[in-house]
Amino acid sequence: MTVSAEDYLAVVTETIGRVAESQRLAVGRAADLIAEAVRADGVVHAFGTGHSEALAMEIAGRAGGLVPTNRIALRDLVLLGGEPADRLGPMLERDPSVAHRLYELAPVRPTDVFVLASNSGVNGAMVEFATLVKERGHGLVAITSAQHSGRMTSRHPSGRKLSDLADVVLDNGAPYGDATLLLPGGGAVGAVSSITAALLAQQITVEVVARLLAAGERPPVYLSANIPDGDAHNTELEARYAGRIRRGS
Repeated sequence: MTVSAEDYLAVVTETIGRVAESQRLAVGRAADLIAEAVRADGVVHAFGTGHSEALAMEIAGRAGGLVPTNRIALRDLVLLGGEPADRLGPMLERDPSVAHRLYELAPVRPTDVFVLASNSGVNGAMVEFATLVKERGHGLVAITSAQHSGRMTSRHPSGRKLSDLADVVLDNGAPYGDATLLLPGGGAVGAVSSITAALLAQQITVEVVARLLAAGERPPVYLSANIPDGDAHNTELEARYAGRIRRGS
């Protein structure tokens, strides 16, 4: 395989088609879980570390998405928890202890549901956070790479991975190492996990809305803030979840 934008597009197109088909049933199960929580006045908490944070941004607080959504991030430790900025760093996602503080800082209620994203599914913070979520009785959807995670050893003391803990697991279809176009002499370029995770997030959101419509309910969905009346529409809906959804961090 050569290395070009056209080659990358071909790989992305193939991967999207494969993920869309293979994860169809899992998307439906995830939508069932989330729709049930939303109908019970629950909030969807999304959490990802590293580039998997893009998944949380895709779910929480964007046009066309559900209003009852909240994004959790490692920087919450600094912005909300008062820890020093130098606490943040690339190795923080491997520390299981931070999961407890992140959960404490999140405005969580018993009816809430969680969507966690980790391409490898093995880092300590993510596995510990998933463990806490299940211990407290929440529904849990995981988005991960089955191929990458399957070749990794867990970095959590329990030996478990994210996929071992979730009620529903979705495979983002990314290869081991994420990048897809092999380079001469080793290495690769052209990662795909962010693209396929975004696809899965949007598919789940659409299916949740479809279930709410089927139940005769008006889905609480954001309008773009950059169209007329968008702010007024969004502010009215956000007021229903005051203190439970955070925006801007």
